[in-house]
Amino acid sequence: MEFIEDIASLEAIYDKPVPNSLKKVATVITPLYHRWINTSRFCVVTTVGPEGSDGSPRGDDGPVVRIHDNKTLLMPDWRGNNRIDSLRNIVRDGRISLMFMVAGSNNVVRVNGMAKLSADPSVTESFEQNGKHPKSVIVITVNELYFQCAKAVMRSRLWDGDAASDDLPTAGDFIKEMVEDFDGESYDLTYADYAAGRMW
Repeated sequence: MEFIEDIASLEAIYDKPVPNSLKKVATVITPLYHRWINTSRFCVVTTVGPEGSDGSPRGDDGPVVRIHDNKTLLMPDWRGNNRIDSLRNIVRDGRISLMFMVAGSNNVVRVNGMAKLSADPSVTESFEQNGKHPKSVIVITVNELYFQCAKAVMRSRLWDGDAASDDLPTAGDFIKEMVEDFDGESYDLTYADYAAGRMW
């Protein structure tokens, strides 16, 4: 297999960018992007650090982020598995990208910017779910944002409502593959009840 080793070679095999794909980029959260982001309950967060990159899904039962002003987003870090890979990256390298999705829409909104973490009680306590607060909040300064071409979601038919195949590996299967004596079946059977009390 041969590889592309320089930008000139890469650009030689592609057409020029569609002009509006460059013109559509905003540097502040405009009213329309405000509406979109405020509707999104799910996004993928990408960070980078010394060990490499990390992609992390984030979701909430309302807006996945709070819009603080036209350059700033606040994302509470709700309970997870405590690996804190994304958070470690942010402390060491603030670069961050987010892809906001809205169920049923083929568009995706992308945000690129810089992030910092805050555990200041005045910030964490401003987020509350069932009497609980996040341990930290990701504070994102927006450098650019734009909607993504819809073709990827259209090609994948992401929102067609296909049920997961019965032979699709489960979370328990994935753990058991790496931890031989793990009871994956019991894990899968009890996870929904386990998670219900640990969403926030």
